[in-house]
Order: sequence, then C-alpha cells, then structure tokens
Amino acid sequence: MQNKKSNRDKRKSKGIFLEIKDKAKSKDKKTKGFTFLYFIIAFIVIVVVNSYFFTSEVKHIPYSEFKELITRGKISDVIIDADSIQGNLTLESGKKTKFLTSRVDDPELVKDLQKNNIKFSGQYENKFIKAIISWVLPFAIIILVWNLLMRRMGGAPSSVLNFGKSRGKIYGEDEIKITFQDVAGVDEAKEELKEIIEYLKTPDKFLKIGGKIPKGILLVGPPGSGKTLLAKAVAGEAKVPFFSMSGSDFVEMFVGVGASRVRDLFAQAQEKAPCIIFIDELDALGKARGINPLSSHDEREQTLNQLLAEMDGFDTKAGVIIMGATNRPEILDPALLRPGRFDRHVLVDRPDIKGREEILKVHVNGVKTADDVDLAVIAARTPGFVGADLANIVNESALLAARKGKDKVTMEEFEEAIDRVIGGLEKKKRVMNIKE
Repeated sequence: MQNKKSNRDKRKSKGIFLEIKDKAKSKDKKTKGFTFLYFIIAFIVIVVVNSYFFTSEVKHIPYSEFKELITRGKISDVIIDADSIQGNLTLESGKKTKFLTSRVDDPELVKDLQKNNIKFSGQYENKFIKAIISWVLPFAIIILVWNLLMRRMGGAPSSVLNFGKSRGKIYGEDEIKITFQDVAGVDEAKEELKEIIEYLKTPDKFLKIGGKIPKGILLVGPPGSGKTLLAKAVAGEAKVPFFSMSGSDFVEMFVGVGASRVRDLFAQAQEKAPCIIFIDELDALGKARGINPLSSHDEREQTLNQLLAEMDGFDTKAGVIIMGATNRPEILDPALLRPGRFDRHVLVDRPDIKGREEILKVHVNGVKTADDVDLAVIAARTPGFVGADLANIVNESALLAARKGKDKVTMEEFEEAIDRVIGGLEKKKRVMNIKE
C-alpha cells in the first residue's frame, strides 16, 4: 500500500512539474512575441490617429485653376508657403474644402488677392524645429534602435560604456561561509594555505621579522579536485574580501579591453585591501606566448602583459594576495611562474583512500543514510576519484533511493551509483549470442 501511495504521489508531482514547465514555456513564448506585437499595435494606432484626427480631405488643383478661382470669388483665404499655396475653397455645391497647389513665381498674385478681397498670409518657418526634425530626430531613432539591439543581445546599453571595467564578483568579509571544515581530503594543501590566512589576519607578525609573503599562489590539480572551493575557504577563514574572476572574462574582441579590466581589478583590490584576488582557469589568460605565431592573439597577449606588470607593481605590504587555479600548468607562460609572481605552487592532488572517506563524510551530511552504509568501503571502491566525482556518487545514490521509494539511502544504491559513474547505465535489454 505504501509503495502504491508513493507511486501515486510521484505521478501527481510529475504531472504538476510538467504543468509548471508548460506554463513556463508558454510564458517565455508570450514574452518573446510581446515586443513584435507591441510594435504592430503602436503602428496601427499611429496610422488611425493620423488618418482621423490630424488629416482632412485636401483637394489638389493646378495653379491655372487656382488663378481662375480667385477671379470667380471661390477662394476665401490663402496661406502662402515657400513651395506651396493652401487655403479654403468653396465648391459649386456650396461645401467648403481645403485646397493645395504648387507655388509659381507670379508677381501679380498679391495684386489679384487684394483686388478680390481675399485674406492672405505667409507661412512662418521655424528653423529650430526644422533643425530638430532633420538632425536630432535621426540620432534619437539610431539610439533607440541601438538600445533595442543591445537588450535583445542580453546586455544593457550602459555595459557598452563599461567594457574596461572589471567583471569580477566581489564577495564581502561575511558573505563567504565556506571554511576549511567544508574542505576535506587535501590536508597538505590546507597546511600550505594556513600561512596565507595567518598573514592576512596578522601581517605585522611577518613584517617585523622582514619576511615577505608570496605575491601569487597557484593551485594546480586535476578538474574537480576542489581548487576553487579551497580558494573560497581561504577567504572564509581569513574574513577578507574575495575577488573572483575567470581567465576568459578578461579577453574580449576589442583590443585593449582586457588590459583595462586587469588595471581596474587591481585598483579595486588595492582599495579593499587586505583581500584575495582569485583568477580561475588561469590558462585561458596566461598561455605561453610565441609557441604558435600563426594563431597568436594580440589582445590576449596584451592582457597577459598587463597582468605581469600589475603583479610586479603592487606591494604585498598592502595585503593583496593573488590566487590562481589551473589544471594545465605546463602551458602557462614562464614569466607568470617566476619568483615574484606566482611563486608558490600548491598541488591539489587526487585524494587517497583516507581523503576520499573524509570527502564522503562532508557530502553525506545532508543525506539520510541507512545503518549498512560503510564509507570506508565506498572510498576503497573509488580509486582515482576526485571530490566532484564523490559528490556525484552521493547525489546519484540519493536519486536512486528516491526513485525506488526508499526513505534512506542504503549500500545497494551507493554500489549502483559507483557502477553507473564508472561503467554507465545498466543495459538490461542487451541481447548477447551464445559465443559472447
């Protein structure tokens, strides 16, 4: 009965999820079609207003007919413009209407109008309004179109003027809640970084002796080993601002933007010192120069040159520590790795069996596990796994247990999750012949 009820609840929740998903999709379609619909409605409204409120029936007549109508007394008043003559005309039926004719160089026109007692006046031409219409209005339309294009591309127009500003995320002293308790399996790396934390907390202790703290710390290790997590833990332990940025965020298609962003990043860091600058995926920015001249990128090299100059220029006494992370240290530029720049390399290696067990304890904290779950056995079955792989195994086992309708994750789900991560999905319907 309990399994039937849980299956019924699953189907119900799945139906609700699909309904919410369909509503979200329809909402997105409505949002995308709204802009086009809005322009169509605005165009129709403008046409209707111009047709019924701002325009009236105007009769176009030749100038010869206009002269004849003057003598016949059919015209009551006229307005003489630089290029045209317009006014009120009385038709044969007695109905009055507006007329328009082209102006001709006729010196007798004024005399004829005075002779027939017709009121006439000249059209005053406002040069200021004409200048606005001819010069300012086109620029306003261009700015409006640019605004719409930038919003369609996902960026605000003001971001175009801020290309040179740093795009790094700035975390305050109390925003990062990650500490060394959340990082397991990399005890050697933690010991190396404790010196940096102590320096950020009490820099006078090192300065009195005359010691200089390393300017740059490079975290090297395979993907998923916890380099970014370790950098955040350093900032969380030291309680200092944390500037986080990826190496690819510096480089743009416009020349000089990356160098400007590097300058802006270091200027902000100097203002908020002591702090940590963390550049993730450093190999995207610090790739060795001159290896392949055919595929050289001037903008990337200028950005790297500016980074090297900034690392030489600032003083560690200000309390700014630069941390970088990469899983490809062999392709980094030698100038970036020399003493005085990234002069301390911290290896964040794959954890051993004890490290894997400690990592599993961290990730199992929020998961309900059964009594038969033995983390030591799971750690022994996962040689070569990094922290991200172990976190994936814990998550997969929780999903499998929920799919089976269990209240807790058992050892069976962990074993199945390991097999799924290593060998892929189970092929239950795969047909094999007798020889196989």
